[in-house]
Order: sequence, then C-alpha cells, then structure tokens
Amino acid sequence: MEKELHLKLTVRLFTEDDQRCFGPGIATLLEQVQRHKSLRAAAGSMEMAYSKAWRIIRTAEEVFGCKMLSSTIGGQHGGGAVLTPEAQQLLAAYRAYEADVKAYALQKFEANFGFYRNLAQHAAPQEPV
Repeated sequence: MEKELHLKLTVRLFTEDDQRCFGPGIATLLEQVQRHKSLRAAAGSMEMAYSKAWRIIRTAEEVFGCKMLSSTIGGQHGGGAVLTPEAQQLLAAYRAYEADVKAYALQKFEANFGFYRNLAQHAAPQEPV
C-alpha cells in the first residue's frame, strides 16, 4: 500500500546555552493572547496551565530583554493583556521566518524525495510465501 509522504518541520530558536526561547508554542500563545486579550484565557484555549504560560512568557522576556505582555489587573472591567510592540515584532519575524524555512524545505523535499512515488512501480513483485 502506497502512502503519501509529507514533511513536518518545526522552527525553534535557542540561546547559545541551548535554552529554548521561541518556537511554535510561544508563537501560538502570543496569538491567543491577541485573540482573547488575556493570558489566562489564551492558556485555557490551549489547555495549558496558567503557570506554564507565565513561565514561557518570562523565559522569552529574559532572553530577549523586553516585556512580551502589557497587562492590566482586575478592576471593574476585569484585567487583560496585550502584546507589547516588541512581542508583535518578534511574533511577526518568527512567522515570516517559519514560512520561508518551510517553503525552502518543501522545495528541497520534492527535489530530494520526489522520486519515491515511482518506487512502487519499479519494485519487483513479491513471491507468495
């Protein structure tokens, strides 16, 4: 049975001491903060613990040396969070880079593995056992 192959690629950024600092997880978390205007709601939408979401945000803030979120605390209209301009810039750069890397990788995948579709046609018939 012939199966279609596909490429699954993730882009992750690491510090020089191999600390993961930006990747698909924080990118999605930041996008969910944009959508929900709340870190708690963003974490909940991803079925992530609020404490883990804060840990991810703090790690990125430490590595990049800037705040990721601008938060307001409770009150009459409730609290909330929005991305800082720096976080917006990092998120946009990450998504653009990710798209470029994936497009390049797909081209190379086809160039290097495109032949696999013809392998079954040229394979010798199997002898019955």
